[in-house]
Amino acid sequence: MDDLTQQYLDYLIIEKGLSDNSLMSYSADLAQYITFLEKNKIKDPADVDTVFIFAWLIDLSKQGLSAKSRARHLITIRGFYKFLVNEKKIKKNPVKKVEIPKSGLALPKIMTVEEVADLLDVPDIKKPREMRNSAMMEIMYGAGLRVSELISLKLQDINLDANCVRVMGKGSKERLIPIGSPARSITQQWINQGRPALLNKISTPYLFVARAGKPMTRQSFWKIIKKYALIAGISKNITPHTLRHSFATHLLEGGADLRSVQTMLGHSDISTTQIYTHISREYLMKMHQKYHPRH
Repeated sequence: MDDLTQQYLDYLIIEKGLSDNSLMSYSADLAQYITFLEKNKIKDPADVDTVFIFAWLIDLSKQGLSAKSRARHLITIRGFYKFLVNEKKIKKNPVKKVEIPKSGLALPKIMTVEEVADLLDVPDIKKPREMRNSAMMEIMYGAGLRVSELISLKLQDINLDANCVRVMGKGSKERLIPIGSPARSITQQWINQGRPALLNKISTPYLFVARAGKPMTRQSFWKIIKKYALIAGISKNITPHTLRHSFATHLLEGGADLRSVQTMLGHSDISTTQIYTHISREYLMKMHQKYHPRH
């Protein structure tokens, strides 16, 4: 990494003609970023993905850096990765999709732990449909699923004895994710009581069903989240993906191991990185149990 950062600084001097003051600023930002990489035992820039960049931004925020300062750091690192892509040192720029608004750097919209709790308290679980909605939200937040993964779940994908859910993610990559007690409890109730009542003897392999045994659609679940957010008095623009963002951020803010969170998310950029394939399910269970707000 030292060689690559020096090459980038040389590029800024020769090609961009940066002033001494600007160069010192870039150099300081890079040094701080390299320290964060070393802290997380990352030696190859190709091992960094967007989730890692968000974790780094959260770390800068924890250090008390203002939105303007975080935006400056991000501009430095974005330029660094753009340089690495142009020089064919890496294939993808993990910072490319992280936007910098004019007002400063905005982290992904997330809910507080209290807001998530308020949202999850809305459904009246005495009713089959509300029981289903509660189980869907608990599993989505409890396991950090994409909405497409959630609505595609089949009965065979949930293992309540082992407290985990099996997910087929992007590129047909399978992963096992731990779930906490609230998700396990309401899902057990849904399978035993709500689902049979809603299906009325219709046969279907899907875990979460709508009318006539058909799987829940993305649009329907989006409407449910919007409705519950309104009832809970949450003014933020909440979408199903907000629960996934909140899952990752709450674990990271709680001190969970970054690689474990990335593995649970099934992030596409880490699928080619060997180290992630060796994290055991027992270790993920331990991380989830220790740091997830609703274990």
